[in-house]
Amino acid sequence: MESVLRYRGREVSVDDVIFLRELIESHPEASRRALSLLVCEAWEWKQPNGTPCDAVCRGLMLALHRANHIVLPPPRWRGRRSASIRHAPPLVEVDKAPIEGTLTEIGPIELRQVRRTSAERLVNSLVQEHHYLGYTTPVGEHLKYLVLAKGRPIGCFCWSSAPRHLGARDRFIGWSPRARRSNIRYVAYQTRFLILPWVRIRHLASHLLGRMSRQLSADWEAVYAHPIYFTETFVDTERNRGTCYLAANWTHLGLTTGRGKADLTMKPNRSLKHVFGYPLVRGFRHRLCAEAP
Repeated sequence: MESVLRYRGREVSVDDVIFLRELIESHPEASRRALSLLVCEAWEWKQPNGTPCDAVCRGLMLALHRANHIVLPPPRWRGRRSASIRHAPPLVEVDKAPIEGTLTEIGPIELRQVRRTSAERLVNSLVQEHHYLGYTTPVGEHLKYLVLAKGRPIGCFCWSSAPRHLGARDRFIGWSPRARRSNIRYVAYQTRFLILPWVRIRHLASHLLGRMSRQLSADWEAVYAHPIYFTETFVDTERNRGTCYLAANWTHLGLTTGRGKADLTMKPNRSLKHVFGYPLVRGFRHRLCAEAP
């Protein structure tokens, strides 16, 4: 069957284009989002938790519109500012008195998943104020964690969907392109790991990474209806060596190319990053390399 466009692993055929044209024609008053939801329903295009793949579907339809295969209705709403301008999250005041001692002395540590809770804004605030990269709004599946000791925040984790293409990781797993497309959702990317600057507890970072590895998959499945088999993160070579990851038995997979995911020049334009990975289950390669029928 002839393909007119390929979008995020999906081949769009001539018959698909005809269907979309007829759908748009038969719903002249529908918005772009309403049309997207109708397409998701017709194509049974859903996430594992049953939610329609609305954002991806709208992206596909926009790509077809720009390629003159279909004509979408005008957008109903336009922001007054560029979509690239993002507002910093509001800051939340916390007790910044020093916390020092050993893991035993600070008492039980709570690793609380706060996505879709009132505590999520506290994580956003702490990351914005104290992480060198600041806070950015995640895209796709993501979870956030607040680390507490005796009720006081001492750190944060942010996790999101993994990048689709990452050479060092893909070679380590042994992925074929088809297997990667089928199973990329089983990999989680640690976008932020923060220990607050007034916290001085030896071995805390590696301890938290170990705790996180035992909790993440179940929490992800509770929210998104599928587990996580492998985790990854980047460490800026100009700032850190990734000592805490090595201490927590993460594997150094290699280096990034320094080009970024939107690069068109094929030349480095940013600092190189160490790529670290950690499997959450035995036989992770077998699970991740299984190709969809």
